[in-house]
Amino acid sequence: MDVVVANLPFLLKGAYYTLLITIVSMFFGSIIGVIVAIARLKGNRFIRWVARAYVSIIRGTPTLVQIIIVYYGLVDYGIKLEPLVAAYIALSISIGAYLSETLRGALQSIPKGQMEAAYASGMNPAQTMRRIILPQAIRVAIPPAGNTFIGMLKETSLVSVITVTELLRTSQLLIAQYYVYMPFYLAIAIMYWVMSTGFSFLLERLEKRLSIYE
Repeated sequence: MDVVVANLPFLLKGAYYTLLITIVSMFFGSIIGVIVAIARLKGNRFIRWVARAYVSIIRGTPTLVQIIIVYYGLVDYGIKLEPLVAAYIALSISIGAYLSETLRGALQSIPKGQMEAAYASGMNPAQTMRRIILPQAIRVAIPPAGNTFIGMLKETSLVSVITVTELLRTSQLLIAQYYVYMPFYLAIAIMYWVMSTGFSFLLERLEKRLSIYE
């Protein structure tokens, strides 16, 4: 394992990019998820159809194919993206579809009486959604969304195919240099496990904190 220790700074830099991609993709994916979930529940027929088609297409195709389409496919139309930007876009779009379904289920779990009570108190639909419904739905959605978040952390390894130097890509470059496989693969497996465990711990703390307000 001496070769791993000697190259630990490079692996940590790869882990940094893995975390960065995960956090950025989850942030924008969450925004997409909220918009799509509301569109499927509150939009007109055309908007609901578009939102449903988006979810069906994204959930029905491999994330790896989506990454390749964004990075390589868009070149045919004169759109050349940097690898990291392409990773952000592809993973945000992918995670947004899954989060939208999670949030849609959470929104539907909120009793309709609360919305009616909000209307009776003088709130308009936008205020009701923002102040009453959405905060409760987010609280309900956190546990399943947390699992999606951890899944996204591991799926960042897929962007190695477009030369993003996240953790897996970094290890592949080091393996090509030293011709040693197992130590590097074991090292990145441990690092993925540590990051996943850390996120699980933070999400559990967040769930407990939010449960105080129930």
